[in-house]
Amino acid sequence: MIGLFLGENDLPNEIIKKIEKKKIKYFIIDLTKNNKFKKNKNSFFINIGKFGEILKLIKSKKCNKVIFAGNIIKPKISKLKLDLRGLFYIPRIVKASKKGDAAILKVLIKILSENKIKVIKLNTFNPELTLKKGIYTKIKPTFKERVEIVTGIKILKKINSFNHTQAVIIRDNKVISKETRKGTKEMIKSISKSKIKKGILIKLPKAKQDLRVDLPTIGIDTFKDCNKVGVKGIVVKSNQNIILNKEVCIKYANQNKLFLITI
Repeated sequence: MIGLFLGENDLPNEIIKKIEKKKIKYFIIDLTKNNKFKKNKNSFFINIGKFGEILKLIKSKKCNKVIFAGNIIKPKISKLKLDLRGLFYIPRIVKASKKGDAAILKVLIKILSENKIKVIKLNTFNPELTLKKGIYTKIKPTFKERVEIVTGIKILKKINSFNHTQAVIIRDNKVISKETRKGTKEMIKSISKSKIKKGILIKLPKAKQDLRVDLPTIGIDTFKDCNKVGVKGIVVKSNQNIILNKEVCIKYANQNKLFLITI
């Protein structure tokens, strides 16, 4: 039995499909805003503040392993409905919330660990969602673009684990845009095509990021957004970036003369 803490975006659905295909028993703790998984008979819509109820559910299922997947939106602490366990743990969660989403996840993992529940990598059952090192498109970066990629990678490595920046767009060895809390999509949309010209999107895990629960994700929308504003290539980390519908993404990239590299 595996427990699934699931949030927003399409990644949770891919994990559910694979687990069902493997005929592995599972249950869902739905952490979405609007009870996204309510039609699934194995789903439980529980407020994160009711940690006692969550732990009781996990133990009733005789489960000692869980997965976190999807975008789990930081809760408004003032609006959380707490049970006794929630009251006990909430000071730690409040303290972590001031440092960012990554810090909250680390606290939740620590709490689960204290209760002998192990958090495993979100791609444990879906290794196909990541790619090995290489160039996956017909278009390859020029020498100049390779130098720009190295520059962008160095900048991202300087970002600390609580910063929201997982992605940058670089052009002429300069970062012209950084990702904020609003995400990669909004970062791309905020730049006009005339300004970006032949920029490169680099999206990598943050420094000290917990790769069990927080792998950077791109999909076909990322490629379409890049193409609209003139970005000519995307760089991700091998075995650490989730790529949803990768065959569709690579086909689109080839048709629109974009390159995809995993480093």
